[in-house]
Amino acid sequence: MVVSDSFFMRLALQEAWQYQLLTYPNPAVGAVVTGSSGEVLSVGAHKEAGKPHAEVLAIRDAYIRLTGDMSLAGCDDAELLHARLPELSKSLFHDKSIYVTLEPCNHTGQTPPCALLIERLGFGRVVIGSMDPNPLAAGGAARLENAGITVTKGIERAACDNLLLPFVRWQKGRFLFFKLAQSINGIIDGDTISCEASRRWVHAVREKIDRLVIGGETVRTDRPVLDCRLTGGQAPDVAIFTRHPDSIDRSIPLFAVPKRRVEFIDRLPEKGLVMIEGGAGTFEALKEEIDALVLFIAPFVKEGMGYNGGKNFDILHQRKSGEDMMLFLRGR
Repeated sequence: MVVSDSFFMRLALQEAWQYQLLTYPNPAVGAVVTGSSGEVLSVGAHKEAGKPHAEVLAIRDAYIRLTGDMSLAGCDDAELLHARLPELSKSLFHDKSIYVTLEPCNHTGQTPPCALLIERLGFGRVVIGSMDPNPLAAGGAARLENAGITVTKGIERAACDNLLLPFVRWQKGRFLFFKLAQSINGIIDGDTISCEASRRWVHAVREKIDRLVIGGETVRTDRPVLDCRLTGGQAPDVAIFTRHPDSIDRSIPLFAVPKRRVEFIDRLPEKGLVMIEGGAGTFEALKEEIDALVLFIAPFVKEGMGYNGGKNFDILHQRKSGEDMMLFLRGR
């Protein structure tokens, strides 16, 4: 059976989406290394800014699989991996291919350039989904072509561009997304709806964002904390969206979180990675301004209140999150 380039790129995409928004301010990126016969040797994804990029982790794991050498197993020191992999691999990757959802970077930022590592390893072929929209990091494809490596561009480009949506919008000023949890029959109020795995993801993202926006009615009714207790990180700064700040009780736990700034706003922040949490009223008020919706659907039916009004979305990605279904939706 002949396996297409699209198949391998979709594997890379699937892995990258596991870390969407968690890599901020870097984009989410996935990579797959294949052998000379088209077998999958490894699948990797960028997991956190400052840590190795997707290509480096995929190459590390492919090296371990091909050689059995465990000396780099679990290593997430980017500088060390960039230095040691060419020394250890020699000509190991000359007949191998690497698939990357985003053009390998060609500059030194928090980590060395991935394009340089791939060039030094002498890969036989590099397959790219999206070209890098960041002019500071772009140029990796040209570098690899100039080194005599076969480069194929634009495989599953639309899907790879969708993966880049938060990064591209943020680079232009702001990426604004709404987080909602609902029962399977569309109820969004009442007791906790999403499972612990979903809540843990939300807390991990709260650590990364620039601002958390919450509706005034949600603050008055639910009296939330909005911290990162499930992941142990620093709670985000909070902006309460309300035209009646005097009606908010300042004694609730939200105001007592250390190292947090709380402010009142009547318009949305214009810059940064911004997450909105709230109920039906907040969604109705802000639905035309959001770039995306992250929706958790819990597998039970309950009584209560659903959405007000309507809005159409395109599904960019969906996956299981513990007991829930998690959807990334782009507003039309």
